[in-house]
Amino acid sequence: MKVTGYLSVFCLLIGISMPSFSEPATQSSVKQLMQKVGAGDMSVQMMNQMIPALKQMIPDAPEKFWTDFVSELDAGEMEDLIIPVYQKYLTEEDVVAINSFYDSPAGMKLISVQPKIMQESMIIGQQWGQEIAARVIAKYQAQQTMENNKSGQLKSE
Repeated sequence: MKVTGYLSVFCLLIGISMPSFSEPATQSSVKQLMQKVGAGDMSVQMMNQMIPALKQMIPDAPEKFWTDFVSELDAGEMEDLIIPVYQKYLTEEDVVAINSFYDSPAGMKLISVQPKIMQESMIIGQQWGQEIAARVIAKYQAQQTMENNKSGQLKSE
């Protein structure tokens, strides 16, 4: 009785003291998560939104180049490239729980309104950036005016 009791306590202590290692997220569960939230589609949409800026960087490219570029965009390919990033930060347990959330009514609602939230947030962010730029420009111009006034006074003295 004593030996089995000690053995049970020993096994319990070993089990408690050993760190718990969660298994890494599987490709299939991450792919399922990414498809639920439309991660690949959002990436393609972002690339499409970047095309005007890319056109400015490559102004001599013919329109056929951009048509071919867009035709090469593949949400599934993008998802496959990003899966390892999810696996780096999330365990299988995490991904299963997140997928369960997205299957709930609240999760489905979040998925449905997320594009609108992102779109409105981007507009707010752009406006905010423009306001900051205007404040900094005004501050810089005021500084320049003060420096010019000081140098003008030094010359007249």
